[in-house]
Amino acid sequence: MKIYVPRDAAALGVGADQTAQAIADEAQRRGIAIELIRNGSRGLLWLEPLVEVDVAGTRVAYGPVQAHDVAALFDAGLTAGHPHPLGHGATEQIPYLKRQERLTFARVGLTDPRSLSDYLVHGGYRGLAAALARQPADTVASVTASGLRVRRGAAFPAGIKWRTVLGAQSAQKYVVCNADEGDSGTFSDRMLMEGDPFVLIEGMTIAGLATGATQGYIYLRWEYPQAKLALEAAIAAAHAAHYLGQDIQGSGKAFELEVRMGAGAYICGEETSLLESLEGKRGQVRFKPPLPALQGLWGKPTVINNVITFASVPIILDRGGEFYQHFGMGRSRGTLPMQLAGNIKHGGLVEIAFGMTLREILYDYGGGSFSGRPIRAVQVGGPLGAYHPESQFDTPLDYEAFAAIKGMLGHGGIVAFDDSVDMAAQARYAMEFCAIESCGKCTPCRIGSTRGVEVIDRLIAGENAAKQETILRDLCETLTYGSLCALGGLTPYPVISALNHFPQDFVKPVRQSSASG
Repeated sequence: MKIYVPRDAAALGVGADQTAQAIADEAQRRGIAIELIRNGSRGLLWLEPLVEVDVAGTRVAYGPVQAHDVAALFDAGLTAGHPHPLGHGATEQIPYLKRQERLTFARVGLTDPRSLSDYLVHGGYRGLAAALARQPADTVASVTASGLRVRRGAAFPAGIKWRTVLGAQSAQKYVVCNADEGDSGTFSDRMLMEGDPFVLIEGMTIAGLATGATQGYIYLRWEYPQAKLALEAAIAAAHAAHYLGQDIQGSGKAFELEVRMGAGAYICGEETSLLESLEGKRGQVRFKPPLPALQGLWGKPTVINNVITFASVPIILDRGGEFYQHFGMGRSRGTLPMQLAGNIKHGGLVEIAFGMTLREILYDYGGGSFSGRPIRAVQVGGPLGAYHPESQFDTPLDYEAFAAIKGMLGHGGIVAFDDSVDMAAQARYAMEFCAIESCGKCTPCRIGSTRGVEVIDRLIAGENAAKQETILRDLCETLTYGSLCALGGLTPYPVISALNHFPQDFVKPVRQSSASG
């Protein structure tokens, strides 16, 4: 009898370890032999801890299950998948999960993430086998043909980066994974690393073979201790089975991989700041050119992509670029794991092909606001993403479509706000965030963000509001075009969008005198 309880950090945060221990104790007390498997999260975070029991090959779900619920579940027939108020039937038939198109997250929640044999049984390392059977240029061509774009920031085509590194002349090259998932409302990297670490390892290994790099580093944010444990266990297993090392699967080709922990600076999510930190220096932005693809880590050609980008590569090599191209719209191909957070009824992860609208994600999957009030604004793309009003909810999830409305998809984070939100306060928060997280290297970001907070305060206070708005808009233009990197360059997105779409929130209410006339 197999029973699954997630080891995902979100599940642990709401008592999954205690639930797992209660299940083990109750089964022992009743003399029932079970195999307790700690899997990754399915992404239905409002149901965590989500307990699944394997009944004749069908996984049946119960959640959220706390330790004190376990005895009653056994009384009701948990091991046979019998009904219970916490029951949801077959996991795969839960509408939130059933309607998704999971490519990158296909194994997350299904397997024991630290079991290499589990990974192999579920199609793991077939992409690497394909890469070992072809020339590096052919692998790069497959990634390019798939239309895969970097799953962050400006969504640059991954294949172009790889081709540049492949063509660079150097005795040493590197592959670096940006796992410094610092955007508010984002958790797909963490979920993948905790729930299917081997797919990231496989993707980075393929990148190394494709570009001639022999050493890889995963730059992981320090707030992810569970991801670190999962990655290090998976790296050790992959090394022992010769999927990493000096002779990968008898091919004579080498690739080594290490996990390095960041110190928590948001700026180190910017690729050149990350490289500076990885080299042991203060995390500050580098001037470009040269590009990291030519002079990256320790001055050597470097492929630097984020977790979801690398994790998308194995299926492209296994199933082919045309298969991956089948998903999506326009120039946005494949799928993107969208993360629902904030004031939302059903928070969690939804992997779907590009093209679904923001409204569909918010209501068909998210179920509307948690408070039951109307959703007034949504921030997409992290703390530097624009705030979108209800009039823009029918925009399809597509890089170009969001750029056309002065927004960005970024890492796929969606944070919802109901109609009680103060958008002037949100704009101030965005500007203050930039001031706090600036690396200080360029004047527009370092000084402009601090002055921006002061201007917003005067605007909200009604101190010559028209003049303050003019100054704020002018300052934002300077940040956009004068900043050295995207931190300063994108900070105006949330500020200006709040100002444009919710101007009434910036107007100081006229206070009526309490004295009678």
